Amino acid sequence: MTATIIDGKKIANDLMSRLHTEVQSLLEAGVRPGLAVVLVGEDPASQVYVRNKEKACGDLGLHSVVHRLDADTPQDKLIELIRALNASSEIHGILVQKPLPSHIDDKAVIGAISAEKDVDGFHPISVGNLLIGDEGFVPCTPAGVIEMMRAEGISVDGKRVAVIGRSNIVGKPMAALLIRENATVTVCHSKTANLPQVTSEADVLIAAIGRPNFVTPEFVKPGAVVIDVGVNRLPNGKLAGDVDFDAVKEVASAITPVPGGVGRMTIAMLMKNTVESARKAAATAK
Repeated sequence: MTATIIDGKKIANDLMSRLHTEVQSLLEAGVRPGLAVVLVGEDPASQVYVRNKEKACGDLGLHSVVHRLDADTPQDKLIELIRALNASSEIHGILVQKPLPSHIDDKAVIGAISAEKDVDGFHPISVGNLLIGDEGFVPCTPAGVIEMMRAEGISVDGKRVAVIGRSNIVGKPMAALLIRENATVTVCHSKTANLPQVTSEADVLIAAIGRPNFVTPEFVKPGAVVIDVGVNRLPNGKLAGDVDFDAVKEVASAITPVPGGVGRMTIAMLMKNTVESARKAAATAK
């Protein structure tokens, strides 16, 4: 068996096409969705991500603003900027790019963002809404995984799903979203005993740990769906996922590649959240 390769690029492009139509409708109604990205310091990976977000905004016709701050910017100055963006009627989504310099408290910064503009889905109100099943913004990468599986006709209803990783960015919200989809979820991590045995019982395996090629065939139930969230830069400069793609594709029924898989969905979902925020703001203003 050789797995079907899930084409994240195509799924993301299809979503962007649908969003383009929605943006045109909003523009005709006099509403231009706006996204503000704040970048503190000059982390190379962050610079790439921000450029990709700028391009996506341009492709859709969104109002895009990037605030580039020096690495030694005081925390109170950053929060002052966020409050100004909260008050701006032209901005519907605010994203502060991680990682932040060590002198800045991540929680204070996230908490300063208006929950109505929290298109990253990390505000405590957004997290609470996700856990209790209320409406709210959802972190873009886990939301992208769900969107991708729906596009491929992969249902987790009643299925066993293993998530490797328990971060606030992917693992925990991923588990909550899967529970919403009626999956039986096991969250695995560095302290999980007999990890390959646990994951090899899952119908769907989602890897999000940041360790290149960590997941090998022994981790995978034959015929399982494997979603690789990891993006790791190897010493030779190439990208690799958390899954040993070439080996695991011979065991799985479907698998996402790196690059060309989940990563493309993350930015598409950020755009979707921003457009949704603009739509809600327009409805409230009526």
